[in-house]
Amino acid sequence: MTDEAVLDALATPVEPQGDEGERLHVLGLFVGFVTGLPQLIFPIFAAFFGTRGSDNPLISIAAVSAILLFSLFFRWLSWMRFRYHIGEHDIRIESGIVSRNARSIPFERIQDVSIEQKPLARLFALGEVKFETGGGDGDDAKLSFVSVEEANRLRELVKAHKSGQASVSHAEPLVPDADAPPIFAMDSNRVFIFGLYSSSLVIFAVLGGLAQQFDFLLPFEIWDFRHWIGVAEERGVTVENLNGIGWTAQIILALVALGGLIFIGFATGIIRTVLREYGFRLERTAKGFRRRRGLLTLTDAVMPAHRVQAAVVQTGPIRKRRGWHSLKFVSLAQDSKEETNFVAAPFATLAEIWPIAHAALIHEPDAAVRFRQGIAKWWLIRFVALIPAIIVAMWATMYFAEVPFQQAGLMLFFPLLFGLFWWLEWRCYGDFIDGKQIYVREGWWRQRLAIAPQVKVQTVEIYQGPIARRQGLASVNFGISGGSLEMIALPLETAQAIRDAVMEQVAAVDYAVVAGEARLSTNV
Repeated sequence: MTDEAVLDALATPVEPQGDEGERLHVLGLFVGFVTGLPQLIFPIFAAFFGTRGSDNPLISIAAVSAILLFSLFFRWLSWMRFRYHIGEHDIRIESGIVSRNARSIPFERIQDVSIEQKPLARLFALGEVKFETGGGDGDDAKLSFVSVEEANRLRELVKAHKSGQASVSHAEPLVPDADAPPIFAMDSNRVFIFGLYSSSLVIFAVLGGLAQQFDFLLPFEIWDFRHWIGVAEERGVTVENLNGIGWTAQIILALVALGGLIFIGFATGIIRTVLREYGFRLERTAKGFRRRRGLLTLTDAVMPAHRVQAAVVQTGPIRKRRGWHSLKFVSLAQDSKEETNFVAAPFATLAEIWPIAHAALIHEPDAAVRFRQGIAKWWLIRFVALIPAIIVAMWATMYFAEVPFQQAGLMLFFPLLFGLFWWLEWRCYGDFIDGKQIYVREGWWRQRLAIAPQVKVQTVEIYQGPIARRQGLASVNFGISGGSLEMIALPLETAQAIRDAVMEQVAAVDYAVVAGEARLSTNV
């Protein structure tokens, strides 16, 4: 091609696909405005309390109304200036009121397309479409909001393009995949039991933080204990009364208070779990793993099976006694802001988990396999290195803060505590490698088994710290898309042998053929 031809090609204007593009659903304006009201709490409070000294109460109402109208007006401008185009090779999203931003997302880079319906959006049959490419944190792009029919059409278009169907009609709606029998599902009883295991007392920290932030709205100081003592004395409760009821009654009252905290913790865990996991259903479709869950907010996510890079099976000492585990798939796509991996089975038995892993071409370790336990010296080095730091901290506390030795000496319990934790980690750690997969088992409280096919490994790195290098120890880090896997406490010779064996397996794979087979498998 000549230079003139190149210049002519560059000078030729590129017509946007789909003419002016598509707008979001107009009802999404109302949904977005209502769901965005919590972001206006502080401006509304500022306007209300800033004008409450006025003699005319209408001024406060007008100030609050102006903030609401201002927010609605800019949402309307954003909606008017928002367009999305479905091209032959990419999705382009144009946005911006003053400064325009045109973002193109190639179909081949899209890792996951999920549809989320919050309660108000479900009321109007609207959904939020999220595209993830794994190129950053959170959602790479999203459409808030479109009709459910349009959301399903967009997802089917993306799947059709990624599966190699070049001739796709963008005008006619595509028929979504029919519901397949689930390979895993949780009924209401299973979700309730899962909630019992998910109990947490974090709610008290949240309530305490909110009370501290909004204590200026209360007619009294919530953290003033003298106020509460005065209230108790007004009710006839004094120190003499507490001493008079006896130790037995005081212990009973303390147990009742503790029971109340435990009940709130269990109730919070159950509510959170039911809201998130209600109706959990995982299907193995022709395009991959399709997961639907949620009571108020319904999410519908599909992840291609060939995008699975590794599997993570997790449990805990209490759950393990009852046979409960969870299964997550490591991939480039981020499941949610709280979970970076795709949750395939949040609460299941091993008999239910392994068939799901087999569908992603990942297999469990053989029962006869003996995991290699790391060299104890690796953890002992960390324990010994902690002692000088504790001694220096004790000396600084006694010298600068003038703390007696009896009190500063309590810091010596920290090495003992950490030593106990590290001993438990050493007892629970194990790794193994065969001809196809890498296995790493770790964690004494949150027990975790990670399994990665060797052909999914992108990089292999041998790492040695200054002290570990003198002891001839090393760790091997396997880089995979969306995460990593690490073997620790290895002799250097063993680490080098593992690296060479894995790289030999990777080098023997023709990834062009693998990609073609994966593409064909999604069309079957």
